[in-house]
Amino acid sequence: MQPTVLDRLLLISELFRKDLLNAFEGTPLTTARTRVLWVLAATGPSTQQALAALLEVSPRNVTGLVDALEASGYVRRTPHPTDRRATIVELTESAATFMAGMQRDHAELSATLLAAVRPADREAFERGLEAIADRLGELVAADEARRAEATLAASEEAS
Repeated sequence: MQPTVLDRLLLISELFRKDLLNAFEGTPLTTARTRVLWVLAATGPSTQQALAALLEVSPRNVTGLVDALEASGYVRRTPHPTDRRATIVELTESAATFMAGMQRDHAELSATLLAAVRPADREAFERGLEAIADRLGELVAADEARRAEATLAASEEAS
């Protein structure tokens, strides 16, 4: 039986997971912590509330992630300049250097992977990947909406 597109995508996902585990072996970094660093590298210093929104996780979740990253020297918290209830989270100098290297590695890996596709096929390949990602995003959003409606209906039924 020939592998389906989904089979190939799942394989790619698993290979990326293994690559990340290998890259961060011996460090306190997890995928979730790395996402925080990636967002901070891309957007600059941020409040924890803004980070939670960008990462689409709860503020409590971000607090735990930032606590761990701060304890390992990747981020620091500073007082917000105008809101005494908020703090700003920013990369430390060493983390900013680390993330610049990670961004270079990311670009190099992207180019290396794309080089596996014939130049004449690259534009179509990229369009296809974008279409698959967009469609999967639509399916996930629709499923989340359906689940939220079902939860709401169940709670109204229980009332």
